[in-house]
Amino acid sequence: MNSDTNEGKWKQIKGEFKEKVGEVTNDKSTQAEGSLDKVIGQIQEKYGESRETIEKEIKSW
Repeated sequence: MNSDTNEGKWKQIKGEFKEKVGEVTNDKSTQAEGSLDKVIGQIQEKYGESRETIEKEIKSW
């Protein structure tokens, strides 16, 4: 496992936590950030790419 894969797993956990905090506090912005972090983490885990590369690709969509 490379460091990007491990970082991806951590981002998924962190993203899920942010989502839950957003739900509890009724903060849609935090909830959306959490969702994005989870998606980026899943892509990072699967493909082993850096966060910057993934964010750049997502923005180009």
